[in-house]
Amino acid sequence: MKPHRAGEEIAYTVTFLEMTEPPRYDWPSIPVKLSGALLRSEAPPVWYFRALYDAVGQDYAWTDMHAHEEGTLADWLADPDVALYSLIHQGWPQGFFILDWREHGRCELDLFGLVPQAVGLGFGSWMLRTAILTGWEREGVTCMSVNTCTLDHPRALAQYQKHGFTPVRQEERSRILTRDWTPAHP
Repeated sequence: MKPHRAGEEIAYTVTFLEMTEPPRYDWPSIPVKLSGALLRSEAPPVWYFRALYDAVGQDYAWTDMHAHEEGTLADWLADPDVALYSLIHQGWPQGFFILDWREHGRCELDLFGLVPQAVGLGFGSWMLRTAILTGWEREGVTCMSVNTCTLDHPRALAQYQKHGFTPVRQEERSRILTRDWTPAHP
């Protein structure tokens, strides 16, 4: 893959997706290979969130959350309507997701992903279904949303659609890279 340097501008497309009714599938069975658990963090420290964010997002140019002040992130993570779930396998984090219920009637699947070492182990679909069903469990939710972009894993958009999300709009964007980045996928 072609490396990109800090300061370089890259273009990408963001797809916004929604689900306006709960999915009809049941809670998924825990993957056979999983030797850990999916745990909800209680007011996680910013360093823990950033470590997960960087570990998952390193191949996808995830840097946006580094632009936020530590206090702002700490308040967000401590909000009772925001939940960070960590997938622990073999004693260390393999991925995470964040659900955000702060907007009345909505749940946003704010962030979702696996570390590179966990991709292909069968955890992704299980974790995504669990995230979706957990989001819909909150009383009063009438819509769930998520977005992905062309910098994310190449199967991300298809996975969201397979699990019940429908694209509602797209935006063309660009960003200036804040650090060197080599895409892991074409």
